[in-house]
Amino acid sequence: MFPSIINEIFGFLGYLVSFLGLLVFGFASGRFVMDAFQKTGWQVQVALVLGLFGVLVGLANYLTPGSAGAFALGSGIAFLLSGAKKKDDEEQAK
Repeated sequence: MFPSIINEIFGFLGYLVSFLGLLVFGFASGRFVMDAFQKTGWQVQVALVLGLFGVLVGLANYLTPGSAGAFALGSGIAFLLSGAKKKDDEEQAK
């Protein structure tokens, strides 16, 4: 019915939206874990880390490698930004 180029365009847009959505979801979940990690006891910290890694393993099992990589990249960016925020707070306190 449609020419094959339209199917390829929609397929590419689907992969792009999937990549960007999982990048944002990875960043949001990483940010949530890092913010909650600082304020809780060690039992909850262990649960947060295991939950985040469990989600990554589940996504890696059922999604394409690019989508799982986007989630990991978003979580990594959140982790790096939380460390930079902490250093800025320490410098302002001095």
